[in-house]
Amino acid sequence: MTTRDRILNEALTLFAQNGYDGTSVEQIAEKVGIKAPSLYNHFKGKEDILNALIDTAEARYEESFGSEKHFGKLPHSRDEFIAIAMKKVEFTVFDPIIGKIRKFLVREQFRSERFAEITTRHQVGGVQKMYAKIIEDMMNEGLFKQDDPSLLAMELTSPVVVMIAKADRQPQYRQKVMQDIEKHLRHFCAVYMMG
Repeated sequence: MTTRDRILNEALTLFAQNGYDGTSVEQIAEKVGIKAPSLYNHFKGKEDILNALIDTAEARYEESFGSEKHFGKLPHSRDEFIAIAMKKVEFTVFDPIIGKIRKFLVREQFRSERFAEITTRHQVGGVQKMYAKIIEDMMNEGLFKQDDPSLLAMELTSPVVVMIAKADRQPQYRQKVMQDIEKHLRHFCAVYMMG
């Protein structure tokens, strides 16, 4: 791991634990095992570190979770829909970088409009838009009952977001949360999918 990567890793851990204002460049440097002035060989300052972290997490999230424009293969069955959705949930819950970014953003969302927008996109708007598009495409294939895809996406994703928040607050319940999410997905599919 390069020094730059170690700086990002330690900064993310400290930001998630202490918040942005509660973390100093000196603390980051100390965790990395370098002097604070050496950190400036890699980043202009704390804001530059934060921007790099958010850019990295956004790219990672887009690649592994997806978005309205990039959600991967369209499911063609109930089991495939559940398997794909669970894979996205597993990434969200268990990826250490995404987990720390989420904790940081939840903590800082009231401090910054930028953080509020990112948090809303990943926990509400963006996820719902992606699933609305998936559900609409599956409706067109005759796999979902005809209904309002946006409302179905909200009904699908909102409980999942709440359960993921529980897993973040109480990691000892992660496996139970995963079981509850799968149970919710199965119920949702039983109600709204054809056949």
